[in-house]
Amino acid sequence: MNNMNIIVQCSFFVLLFDLISSNQDAVSYSSTFKLVNQQSGDRLHSHEVNYGSGSGQQSVTGSPDATDVNSYWQVHGENCQRGSPIKCDSIIRLLHVATRKNLHSHDFASPLSYNQEVSASDEGGIGDEGDMWKVICSNENDYWLRKDGIRLKHVATDKYLHLTGDTYGRPIHGQKEISCYPNANNQNLWKVDAGVYVRPSSEPQLSIPNNEFNAHSQSIYTDHVDYEL
Repeated sequence: MNNMNIIVQCSFFVLLFDLISSNQDAVSYSSTFKLVNQQSGDRLHSHEVNYGSGSGQQSVTGSPDATDVNSYWQVHGENCQRGSPIKCDSIIRLLHVATRKNLHSHDFASPLSYNQEVSASDEGGIGDEGDMWKVICSNENDYWLRKDGIRLKHVATDKYLHLTGDTYGRPIHGQKEISCYPNANNQNLWKVDAGVYVRPSSEPQLSIPNNEFNAHSQSIYTDHVDYEL
């Protein structure tokens, strides 16, 4: 075997290894996780508290509480296989696990900053175009990697999921406003955190504290689990 053949074969195996490694590190469809704002450290959050203005739909906020189970979201796509890695620029939906409503936006004003309101709507996960978000990767990758920050651009209005820094009073004291904002900046950069990451082999990879792994999550994923605490 000549040197050229050796170089070609080595290059092929390096490329194959990089592809496999990237897929294993990628966020995959049907995974459940928390999204952390890279500017503030708050988690994307929702709960059974409706807005008192605007749409009146279920509110979405930024929560500083790292242990709150109401900050878990499950990612879905159209005609996508469970466990397959999510490519950059893919269109996704985020389902709020606790209330089974989709992350949503529309042309209502948000209550504090008067940006575009973000809510959770469409109980049961049956939604509309207002639930569609485009994954904008911050690095030059083919896939949404768990170690990297991303932005979520609302497809219908072309604005970014954004944490304003404005803080609510009662009944959600200390939580921050989430809105959609037209320009990309550090306040709309997000990164996945604790969660159940489904592998292409259908084996979920767990990165979630034991005391937060509830019966609902266990009923979804019954095969092998790796603990990453």
